[in-house]
Amino acid sequence: QVHLVESGGGLVQAGGSLRLSCEASGRTASPYAMGWFRQAPGKEREFVAAIGWNWNAGTPHYANSVKGRFTISRDNVENMLYLRMTMLKPEDTAVYYCAADKEAYRTASELVPVYWGQGTQVTVSS
Repeated sequence: QVHLVESGGGLVQAGGSLRLSCEASGRTASPYAMGWFRQAPGKEREFVAAIGWNWNAGTPHYANSVKGRFTISRDNVENMLYLRMTMLKPEDTAVYYCAADKEAYRTASELVPVYWGQGTQVTVSS
């Protein structure tokens, strides 16, 4: 079992930046693929970004809507997952969730999110 806690959300103007953090406990973050998802009001939860279990487990994956603006990274020593968000747009407004796989040694493209955090709100004003 793993417990995920997100932080770093907030209110930011369009064009601004935020960095989300996700702390994993109860189980080491390594060697599990992890990712970020988001859910806007009235919409279904959608994929944002994923990262493999370690630095050489393939390249991270991003939703087309965030490519070139968001960067996912991880620190397996500190059991942390990050999402650096730049050039934010009002349409990025959503609750952002951290997720982790249950099976070990998967790449970003293989991520099956099983464990979820409680979410952190990101609001981008125009």
